[in-house]
Amino acid sequence: MIAIFKDIFEYQFLMNAVIAAFLVSIVAGIIGTYITSRRLVFLSGGITHASFGGIGIAYFLGFNPVIGAIIFSILSAFGIEALSHRKSMREDSAIGILWAFGMAIGIIFIFLTPGYAPNLLSFLFGSILTVTNADLLSLLALNLSVILFFVLFYRPILYIAFDQEFARTQKIPVTILNYVLITFIAIAIVLSIRVVGIILLISLFTIPPATANIFSNHFGKIIFWSILLSFLGCFFGLLISYGINIPSGAAIVVVLVFMFGIIKALHGLYNWLKRRSSMARNK
Repeated sequence: MIAIFKDIFEYQFLMNAVIAAFLVSIVAGIIGTYITSRRLVFLSGGITHASFGGIGIAYFLGFNPVIGAIIFSILSAFGIEALSHRKSMREDSAIGILWAFGMAIGIIFIFLTPGYAPNLLSFLFGSILTVTNADLLSLLALNLSVILFFVLFYRPILYIAFDQEFARTQKIPVTILNYVLITFIAIAIVLSIRVVGIILLISLFTIPPATANIFSNHFGKIIFWSILLSFLGCFFGLLISYGINIPSGAAIVVVLVFMFGIIKALHGLYNWLKRRSSMARNK
């Protein structure tokens, strides 16, 4: 373990991975708290898998797959948002259609691309050790944008997350903010794919907020604890991945799940002891 910590400071790719884990944890903690509060987990899963269509098209056309994934994800998110407001279309149906369509388009275009797509597995399963300086700059820009937006519009976002009808009575531009927030969700998802991959990415945006919600119901505190838990999961998952040579995305998710289980058990034990103590005092 000490040798791994030493390697982090000696090898640039490991340092980049740690910085990426920190930056992704911030945006995942903020966006993830909003996603879980608004119960948009299935929506974010749809955007995640739909992004594969953009990756396939980008490979076929010969440009950066991340750009293709961002464009396709934003268009998919807008499509889901627009279709879900139609009375003839349920939101889960719209998500399911675009989820399947994006994956199918990605598979078709990757199959049609001449040669072999060498980075495909890193998009599906994550490869935090391959993060580049350009990836870090993109994540930094996204973090600054998300933090600034949430600071400026914290109260309206809070109202929208828990009660959109009440938000409308307060003259809040709910529709506009929804489209801005869903754009942030789409971009955050795509830029975080490198960490845990398309298949497991939804875990990074939902497990830390769910864990934080065990001991806090305050929106701001859940964001703070989600960021911390997300970083701990990414960091220790990275160490395990590097130490025993297993996929980083899977290692990170396993650590996050174990953290959730341990905190849930400790919280349950604390409540049980508290009840026992209260019963003993009342006797």
